[in-house]
Amino acid sequence: MTQQPFSRPGAVDLSGLQPSTAPAGTPAGAPAGTPAGAPAGGGAAYALQVTEQNFQDVLEASRNAPVLLAFESPQRSPESTRLADDVQTLSSELEGRVLLGRVDIDQVPQIAQAMQIPSVPLVVLVAQGRPMPLFQDAAPIEDLRAALTQVLQQLTASGVTGRHQPRTGGAEVDEETGEELVDPRYAPAQDALERGDIDAAVAEYQKLVAANPADTEAAAGLAMAQVLQRTDGVDLQQARSAAAAAPDDVEAQTLVADLDLLGGHVDDAFRRLVELVRRTSDADRDRARTHLIGLFGAVGNDDPRVQRARRDLASALF
Repeated sequence: MTQQPFSRPGAVDLSGLQPSTAPAGTPAGAPAGTPAGAPAGGGAAYALQVTEQNFQDVLEASRNAPVLLAFESPQRSPESTRLADDVQTLSSELEGRVLLGRVDIDQVPQIAQAMQIPSVPLVVLVAQGRPMPLFQDAAPIEDLRAALTQVLQQLTASGVTGRHQPRTGGAEVDEETGEELVDPRYAPAQDALERGDIDAAVAEYQKLVAANPADTEAAAGLAMAQVLQRTDGVDLQQARSAAAAAPDDVEAQTLVADLDLLGGHVDDAFRRLVELVRRTSDADRDRARTHLIGLFGAVGNDDPRVQRARRDLASALF
């Protein structure tokens, strides 16, 4: 097979992506004779085994939300299977933000050849039909989680906000067609993001949060939409220059933190605001703290970077 240069985990160029126009939650197809969304095994809700029959449908699903293809050879490369297992665990944690397709290159060598896969282990990210190498080594799952979270932040900033429907269990099914029904609650906000109407997306998420404050997905969507709203049309270099000239200016510092977050520099964004909390007092300190907590919500409270930053914030406050 043709040898291809591959990037290290997290070094993925997403600059050319455009917001998806596919309906939110569009499921990928399944092999002939297999129910749509047949899992890869072990009850995985967001993973399936890739075959010649469903390969094209899996790629098409990436136009709505990212797809990960884990190429493995269980007999020849135990490391590749370990990596695929870890990525399957992460796909379950992310609850639809990604769909994992496991590709056994011994069973379907045609797919590996078509993708020009030089060796395993290898995990490829497919976004809007474009494949981009993501992982080549069975790194610790914490490292995989951090790198994948960073990539998803970049995708969200590019307007790619769709979700896959679960492949097993809980999803409602249309009794007539047998197809899984898409949760309609988030469709208006996602549609607004896809057409570039950030203000409308914020308004839609605000409605959801007002109706149900316990809806963590809506709250996270609102937080990220508000980041997009605050940074819309902002010149990055001008913002950084202003922040460098006024290190204690809350507005200048929080704006750069937002830009860092969208650029995938999550730790930098958190660190900037934690240090701002340390340096400021009274109303300014409270504004910095409140803004930082909002960014926690945008990233997700279970993210290890959020957990570390929470500890740093507590230290800065007390």
